[in-house]
Amino acid sequence: MNARVVDVLVPVALDQAYTYRVPAGWQLAPGDLVSVPLGARGDTMGVVWAENANPDPRLHNRMKDVTGKLDVPPLKVELRQFIDWMAGYTLAARGTVLRMALRMGEHLGPGRERVGVRLAGPPPARMTPARAKALRLFGDGLVRSKADAAQEVGVSAGVIDGLIDEGTLETVVLPPEKVAQPPDPDFRKPDFVLTQLAAADALRTTVAQGGYTVTLLDGVTGSGKTAVYFEGVAENIRRKRQSLILMPEIALTAQFLDRFTERFGTRPAEWHSQLSPRTRARTWAAGAGNEV
Repeated sequence: MNARVVDVLVPVALDQAYTYRVPAGWQLAPGDLVSVPLGARGDTMGVVWAENANPDPRLHNRMKDVTGKLDVPPLKVELRQFIDWMAGYTLAARGTVLRMALRMGEHLGPGRERVGVRLAGPPPARMTPARAKALRLFGDGLVRSKADAAQEVGVSAGVIDGLIDEGTLETVVLPPEKVAQPPDPDFRKPDFVLTQLAAADALRTTVAQGGYTVTLLDGVTGSGKTAVYFEGVAENIRRKRQSLILMPEIALTAQFLDRFTERFGTRPAEWHSQLSPRTRARTWAAGAGNEV
């Protein structure tokens, strides 16, 4: 029985994938992250890009085995297709684009847990006015962060810590905050003039039809082009799809975020070099579909 062979793309400045044998009994599929030997580098991380049903027979004696499968989620087909497209569009090596996709979040370590506090036990042996105020707040059974609880009732964080030490309150790990809340396409619809309305209707129709197309709005500064473009974004939101909005420079980000919030009722996820590496990693994960 012939061994399975796969093409593996490695995150180096090369456009081609390398061919490796799959050890007997291994279950590998396109998108899986693996370790493979790569010249003097030794074992290198790579991504199974495709099955190779017809490997070059001249390479059989020189072909090496995949050495490991990494215990991480595979790259989705949409992301792999995007890497191929981006490499072709920018005339960059596919391995270089892959490296940008894989390195996000590298060496960041585990994320910090969000800790909340809730009522758990009997009242403390020693009751004070500050403790009584805190307990009245937690009487509703809700979970709050220590800082939020202390601020809401006007006590110090030490009061909350004391109630935790006595077993009256307990700490619980909260799920991570979402990068962005779902925007509402109907939160605040603009009041368009006829020309703007015609452009917005045409853009919504284009988005609804799907497929790839380009739409250019021609107008002077302040003529409402951004508001019209937002109607295309709103149609995309209604169809449960993502929208990627590119800004020409970081300096315009704050103004744009305010306008987006005014139109859709929430801030969008932002991603640029002035954010912390951990924030960029979480935003990247959300954009890849791992988080809403």
